[in-house]
Amino acid sequence: MKIRILLIFLLVILYQNANSQIVDYPFAEVVNQFKRNDSISPPPSDATFFIGSSSFTIWNNVQDDFMDIKVVNRAFGGSTLVDQIRYIEDIVIPFKPERIIIYCGENDLAFDEKLTASDAEARFVQLFQKIRSQLPDVMIVYVSMKPSPSRWHLSEKFFEANQMISNFIDSQSNSKFISIWKSMLNKNYLPDSTLFLDDMLHMNAKGYMIWKKEISAIINSK
Repeated sequence: MKIRILLIFLLVILYQNANSQIVDYPFAEVVNQFKRNDSISPPPSDATFFIGSSSFTIWNNVQDDFMDIKVVNRAFGGSTLVDQIRYIEDIVIPFKPERIIIYCGENDLAFDEKLTASDAEARFVQLFQKIRSQLPDVMIVYVSMKPSPSRWHLSEKFFEANQMISNFIDSQSNSKFISIWKSMLNKNYLPDSTLFLDDMLHMNAKGYMIWKKEISAIINSK
């Protein structure tokens, strides 16, 4: 009897620990909501998944901007490359997309001032390899970190990380790097404030028109 009670107690503890580990992860509820939605209405096959942070999350009309492809927006605001690595197997890989477009890395450097451009690139490589190991034929597209007025003090790190990631992607097959850096600068080579919302971090419709043009060029080049 005592052994049975002890076993039940241990099982309860293990269950609570397992659940706490899931809940403690950032964005767990967002990801769980994606999974609940998928159980009711799975994403279409051969879709293009947009993953990453808020610049994709708030692109509310992304499907309208890319009418010729099936778009699934799996971005969640405030996320880092670490978060993408953690959840990619839950909300992207099972659906075998035709193409994965990534905008992420900016928050990594903004949230941790000790993080280097090399660290950000290493995280991207880890994400890339995790995707490629399970989806060897998927097209992987990376949109460069953007220059914004509110984070211009990090521009050197962003620019350096972009270059490192670009060099890595150049060495890989079936992958593309999209640089939106120059397109978002004004004639004084500073971030064009007319492309941004009042927070000077997130983009307005004019900013997204630039992204649409650059991404469309890659999609249509296939």
